[in-house]
Amino acid sequence: AQTIHREAGLHPLSIARAAGPVAAILVWLLFPERSVHVKEAATAAVAVWMGIWWLTEAIPLAVTALLPLVFFPFFGVMSAREIAPLYTNDIVFLFVGGFLVALAMERWNLHKRIALMIVSLLGGGPRRTLLGFMAATAALSMWISNTATAMMMVPIAGAVLKQYDTMVEGARQRSVGVGLMLGIAYSASVGGIATLVGTPPNLAFAQLFHMQFPQAPDVSFARWIVFALPLSLVMLVVVWGLLVLLHFRGLPQMGARRVFRDQLKALGTWSREEKLVSLVFAGLALSWLTRKPLELGLFTLPGWSQLLPEPEFVGDGTAAIAWGALLFLLPSRRKGQPLMNWETARGLPWRIVLLFGGGFALAGAIQASGLAPWIGERMEGLSGLPAPLMTASTSTLMTFLTELTSNTATTQMALPILGALAVAIKANPYFLMVPATLSASCAFMMPVATPPNAIVFGTGRLRIIDMARTGILLNLIGIALITLWVHLAGPSAFGGGADTLPGWAVGGG
Repeated sequence: AQTIHREAGLHPLSIARAAGPVAAILVWLLFPERSVHVKEAATAAVAVWMGIWWLTEAIPLAVTALLPLVFFPFFGVMSAREIAPLYTNDIVFLFVGGFLVALAMERWNLHKRIALMIVSLLGGGPRRTLLGFMAATAALSMWISNTATAMMMVPIAGAVLKQYDTMVEGARQRSVGVGLMLGIAYSASVGGIATLVGTPPNLAFAQLFHMQFPQAPDVSFARWIVFALPLSLVMLVVVWGLLVLLHFRGLPQMGARRVFRDQLKALGTWSREEKLVSLVFAGLALSWLTRKPLELGLFTLPGWSQLLPEPEFVGDGTAAIAWGALLFLLPSRRKGQPLMNWETARGLPWRIVLLFGGGFALAGAIQASGLAPWIGERMEGLSGLPAPLMTASTSTLMTFLTELTSNTATTQMALPILGALAVAIKANPYFLMVPATLSASCAFMMPVATPPNAIVFGTGRLRIIDMARTGILLNLIGIALITLWVHLAGPSAFGGGADTLPGWAVGGG
């Protein structure tokens, strides 16, 4: 059958490539009152085209992201001069600056030292070893790429598992390997939701929310971490507990701390470069956390931006680029070489930068054309549903959709629609857009859902059924925790309840 399909030109990618424009034409032809809503129809058609190509990866994601520059000027939705600036903004440079620091950590092996320090501190018996790996992975993935974190932790875990393989046999041996590898993959995703730079959907949310609701309070780095870090920690503990229950019961006490200490000892003493990168990393994190005044219950810590002539002129991207650029000035011990060079910086995932830009351009067109409020008005019938049910439904849809699709692309497609829906049903947009963002990073069932899942699957230590069995439970637990946390912490974090439409949403939505 596969041979016949190939000979007939029915390769899945060929079908997907054709499906995009065909679906766009159908949307254009069937759009209600197209003669009146020409711009809305054109935007919907392009959005469907991009959505199909993003979801199927018919062509590279970054290439699909460039379609707005072609089609929106062509159909009179927005001019090229209006669209092009949407591809670069403060959030994009927040990502670039943060990634430069992460690449510097990788260049000088600082990330490996931090990971080994954490696992050697917490490691011991199998359960504590699992906790150590998960804590190290989650802590690193808050700041550097989830993919890079998983790639670094898997070889360290492999050394530990070789020792365990000599102590247990048969099914128990395999169970330990499955549990430890799943712990690394899942904690990379769970740790990433804690910060804006931890995972691309968070950054996409910050910019898309600002574009759709420009009058709303800024979603700053500090504001996000205060809300999301407790949820991330709770989910980490829950994941650890479930993995212990499923894979680490009845095991003898086996020491692995010596393995970690030997690997840490092999790294030698802290190098000058590691110390300098640590200082830059600490400075960057502190700059993000203290840019704006931080509410701490009975008192407020002033932000450093308040010392500037125009505090609102600087953003988290400003700090990220400042510290990232400093890496190119600070000297290393290698003659004539700074801590960061362009050869290393070329490792930046520029396709993600373009993917961000394409999502922001699409969101801008959805707003400018009037498509967002048009969709929202036709979904007003959902206003009778209880707010927790709306949140849980949104979380469920995003969780299972991103099992098979790019979480960043899916987030960028969904958030503008959810924002318009919130305005239409007179609900607080945060209570739909935030759970969708968080859920996009909580797909635990399939290897293709996230790069960390794929990396641990590639070790050969587990099968798809192993990941799916544990992942389906964690998907459901994640939906429940996200829904519960959004409605418990949301009113104070977002400045209002789920059923209250803020004034800034009326003005900007």
